Amino acid sequence: MTDGQGKEEQKGNPGQAEKVILVGVSTGEQDDAEESLEELEELAATAGALVAGRILQKREAVHPGTYIGRGKIQEVLELAASSGAAGILCDDELTPAQLRGLEQETQLKVMDRTLVILDIFAKHAVTSEGKLQVELAQLRYRLARLVGLRSSLSRLGGGIGTRGPGEKKLETDRRLIKSRIARLNRDLKEIEVHRQVARKKRMGRAAVTAAIVGYTNAGKSTLLNTLTGASVLSEDQLFATLDPTTRRMEFSGGRELLLTDTVGFIRKLPHHLVEAFQGTLEEAKYADFILHVADVSSPQLEKQMYIVYETLQRLGISDKMVITVFNKCDCVSGTVLPRDFRAEYTIGISALTGQGIPELKKLLEEVLKERQVLLERLYPYAQAGDIQPLRRYGQILEEEYRAEGIFIRAYVPREMAWDTERIGEAND
Repeated sequence: MTDGQGKEEQKGNPGQAEKVILVGVSTGEQDDAEESLEELEELAATAGALVAGRILQKREAVHPGTYIGRGKIQEVLELAASSGAAGILCDDELTPAQLRGLEQETQLKVMDRTLVILDIFAKHAVTSEGKLQVELAQLRYRLARLVGLRSSLSRLGGGIGTRGPGEKKLETDRRLIKSRIARLNRDLKEIEVHRQVARKKRMGRAAVTAAIVGYTNAGKSTLLNTLTGASVLSEDQLFATLDPTTRRMEFSGGRELLLTDTVGFIRKLPHHLVEAFQGTLEEAKYADFILHVADVSSPQLEKQMYIVYETLQRLGISDKMVITVFNKCDCVSGTVLPRDFRAEYTIGISALTGQGIPELKKLLEEVLKERQVLLERLYPYAQAGDIQPLRRYGQILEEEYRAEGIFIRAYVPREMAWDTERIGEAND
């Protein structure tokens, strides 16, 4: 079927899901090609496609011209004819030559893992920043494939359905794409400046921050909602939320912790996305510690945890204290938790049912205490306003009004104690 025919079918059946065939290549006994295809099926479903079948080929290496060999191409054609599939979804990022070769051999719409992830991101982007980041990643992906796409540039949309930049002259002119990329980079840098200002304000207030990271669909947003009472979108699908969300978690005694939810990680995370979402992902770099949420019910738990740590390392985040939260304990039997040797603390919870949440809150409160020091200081009445941050970010143990001023005995963050002493010495 040609691209034009596919376009007509999409126009004639706007509510009908597109059927695709999943295609993967296994290059060794130690790879996880089968599990990767299962995840690709979840990605396809999230993007709004129906999976008509799977084809997995075992090869020493992927075919440089068509990704899979001629024998498997014939199987794809037969399966497409019998199932009515309009496209092929490959489990790796295709080169321009592979994309062009596979389209020429099959006359079907060819997509790869990166494209469908970009498509999902385009679907879920809500804020202006998220939309800019997604478009930047899409254009970088397309810029590298202008030669390879050729006739497929006439598609209605870049991926499954009609999302993405779509049919614009932008996509057929390398110079215009580069110009648009430069503009997007400038816009995102302006947003990053605002984020840095907000981050400095948080640091200036000595607020303790924790970044919630984890494999996609591990339950990060559900945990954020449970701990803070936020209303962040949380659905049982991949990449339900994209934009970083920071919410305040309050403890007894007035102390608080700022929690930031980040975009989920996934195997074979496209480098286009890592580059485009660099500013967003760097929220974890500036956090005081990491809250790593892992889906304990997943058969691929160890692999997913490895991918999370590998991605953090790619981002230059390897020196933070880590608390691993094994989520979805209500979905498994037994009480023995897996081990995570990279984490200082591990705990089992169910963010959905509330199981283990009181224990997690107690653990987070203990972590806050560990980051605090005892401050004893007399504040002149003229400096009474300096006590309010201590109430907000510390724990007041004693507050005595004396003739010469207000005596405070409190546990406060180390940075706040140092600033308080420095300001006091300057005033003296």
